[in-house]
Amino acid sequence: MKRGSKLTAVFATAASIAMLLGACGSSGNNTAQSGAAGGNIITAYESEPQNPLIPGNTNEVGGGKPGDLLFARLVSFDAKGNASNEVAESITPNEDSSVYTIKIKDGWKFTDGTPVTAESFTKAWSYVANAANAQKCSSFFSVIKGYDELQADGLKGNEQLSGLKVIDDKTFEVTLTSPNSVFPIMVGYLAFAPLPESFYKDPKAFGEAPVGNGQYKFKSWKHGDNIQLVKNPDYKGNKPAKNDGVTFKIYTDDSAAYSDIQAGNLDVMESVPTSATKTFQNDSKVQAYNEAGSVIQQFTIPSAMEHWNNSTEEGQLRRQALSMAIDRESITKKVLNGTQSPAKDFTSPMTPGWTDKLKGVDVLSYNPDKAKELWQKADAISKWDNPSISFAFNADGGHQAIYEAVANSVKNALGINATTNPMPTFQEFRQAVSDRKIQGAFRSGWQADYPSAENYLVQQFDSSAADGKGSNDGDYKNSEFDGLIDEAVKASSTDEANKYFSQAQEILLRDLPSIPLFYMNAYGVAATGVKGFELNWQNNPEYEEMSK
Repeated sequence: MKRGSKLTAVFATAASIAMLLGACGSSGNNTAQSGAAGGNIITAYESEPQNPLIPGNTNEVGGGKPGDLLFARLVSFDAKGNASNEVAESITPNEDSSVYTIKIKDGWKFTDGTPVTAESFTKAWSYVANAANAQKCSSFFSVIKGYDELQADGLKGNEQLSGLKVIDDKTFEVTLTSPNSVFPIMVGYLAFAPLPESFYKDPKAFGEAPVGNGQYKFKSWKHGDNIQLVKNPDYKGNKPAKNDGVTFKIYTDDSAAYSDIQAGNLDVMESVPTSATKTFQNDSKVQAYNEAGSVIQQFTIPSAMEHWNNSTEEGQLRRQALSMAIDRESITKKVLNGTQSPAKDFTSPMTPGWTDKLKGVDVLSYNPDKAKELWQKADAISKWDNPSISFAFNADGGHQAIYEAVANSVKNALGINATTNPMPTFQEFRQAVSDRKIQGAFRSGWQADYPSAENYLVQQFDSSAADGKGSNDGDYKNSEFDGLIDEAVKASSTDEANKYFSQAQEILLRDLPSIPLFYMNAYGVAATGVKGFELNWQNNPEYEEMSK
């Protein structure tokens, strides 16, 4: 695609890219039986969100699942990742894709009855970008002119991005810091949702009872128990609900959730416990789904941690040794029973431009002899007596067996003290990560927000996403990597962009800010009485398509 193309061409490219991300097809038994709850309310597996339900402060799946249903954005994605205008009437770039003119459709309203206007977007985006508001998705807006000015100290929080200009109630203009052909896809991410004026009066209260414009509206949130959403009768978008609502039931044990699916007390979950991975596809008590997916599982080591600093040769050698000490093939076969496959990069095989031929990819292959050699080289630089590494994870997500296997593999290959550090709930775990309180490795991963390698690489590893401004939780900073990413997003074709993305990943394979483990299939189960069960390009259920 040439950067001077209009939106229809942009979306044609986005759609063709997204087709590569799709995991299509639905599960087997759709016979009508009594469902998990009365009426046409779908009950779904959930973890307690880390934060209140504010779009720009949500960067984990606990908050992301209800958030995606509550807030419609400029564009939406179908189950296969194809992009279409939703609130947007048009998104038109200038000749080099550095300025976009966005027109929104008439008739859109928030669930409090107020209209969705151009300012509903510009004001919300500026709020998220403004450092004074400490929003976790701030770095997504670093592509817009004026972002750097909103990172200064002493801001009030109501300062606006200079690159956003309201033309009229239905039109606004976006000036970017540099040409960016990915931008029309980026705006489909939750952080780019519009917000009503009521949000600014009391953001904290809003997060507990959000007012959106999506296919569902908020009903209630009983912390630690459930989040209830009901169908929004005023929704005008691409994905109308085929049920009366979704109740997210919060679990701290995925085995209990699976048992509830079997018993008909829960309708859907987008995973299965490790103990059921061998049997779930032949379990007559559930509908099973297992297709290629786009989620990568990995772990992160804080970049500046002693002996592991990846800006030093010692740190790079230890990270490479650690990675080569992990027997990914054995773990995927013996522990994960074929529901995941060993990682060969930092994105996924469903991502445009993916390759398993990157320079340096050998660090992701099990090689205990080479691992010991690299560890000894690191010791020659800086001797480490009684070396150890711990692996932190949330105990409510079925990760115990995986990280026990990882720790044992490391212990056997390197002869160092490798232990697990389970934390009770996903919320507690993520808060510890956000607060930078974990001294050791911690579970991480990525579920794509939009179908592009840019999404995996920028938000996890670019300097702009470090220090709490994005999902670069290891605070990795490398100017060479950042420069290659900048060149990729300015590229005039997908092939050119992917060359830069590959070069950037080769730097990651040397520095290993995170260590890739597995690509996760889109797999899960639904109760036998549920119709329309399918997992989408993000490995999540298409909740609005389900009914009983």
